[in-house]
Amino acid sequence: PYYVDLNQNLFLQASLHSSDPNLVVFVDTCMASPDPSSFRTLTYELIRSGCVKDPTYSSYYSPYSNVAQFAFNAFSLVNRYPSVYLQCELVVCRYNDYSSRCYQGCISRFKRNAGS
Repeated sequence: PYYVDLNQNLFLQASLHSSDPNLVVFVDTCMASPDPSSFRTLTYELIRSGCVKDPTYSSYYSPYSNVAQFAFNAFSLVNRYPSVYLQCELVVCRYNDYSSRCYQGCISRFKRNAGS
């Protein structure tokens, strides 16, 4: 476990270990939950489909394409629950493949009208 106080900055780094130097890592979705076995009921979204949901979330430049760095402030779930678990989904793409998910950034999905 990593212990933090409310509003403390958390800095994270995800690294891809591969012999292929032409890969890039993209943080697609990160969410927190007080239950490590369920990220469907009570969750707090930091980033979803590349779209930032938490105003304290920041992505940082890395000189290495196989490393993603980001940070956020500890949030209110910390006060209400003794432990909070983080789950992130990352995407791996070919470097300079601008049609890949890694280069599309935020993808906002519009809800369809459920009319008659």
